[in-house]
Amino acid sequence: MRRGIRLWFVVVGLSLVHFILHVGFGFGAVVPDMLTVALLLAAREMGIGWVAGLGLALGILEDSLSVLSFGASTVSMTLTGALAATTRNLFVGDSLSFQISYFIMGKWVRELLHWLMAGESLRLSFVEQVILNGILGGAYAAGIAVPLVMLMGWRRRETK
Repeated sequence: MRRGIRLWFVVVGLSLVHFILHVGFGFGAVVPDMLTVALLLAAREMGIGWVAGLGLALGILEDSLSVLSFGASTVSMTLTGALAATTRNLFVGDSLSFQISYFIMGKWVRELLHWLMAGESLRLSFVEQVILNGILGGAYAAGIAVPLVMLMGWRRRETK
């Protein structure tokens, strides 16, 4: 199967798993943010325009469940996707340390942008949402994404 088709299956699958676990079963913050993982995986394979559009779509889906801070996830996912897509041109190799830091930083940036976009009455404290949820949630997301990348064989060769 072509790499692009597998990528879309993974993105759709992670999105479905996200909504089934977060909304269907009501686990909430206990499970990692699969939408951000799907977006960051797609950002390493797709162009900036496609990833920004994907971030917009995933953000709207997530915001449809949040009536009080509608738009915060949309903006944060779109910007995170666009920023993550630029790493494709900046970092050629995909070493294990790069992948781990990529997913941790990606989740951290998404939490920071969401914290900035949410209203003051709706946001958690900076330390709780950005520092704890961003870094620990990023490590949790990296623990899901890095084995998935290795399993799918999506690692690029290191340049020498």
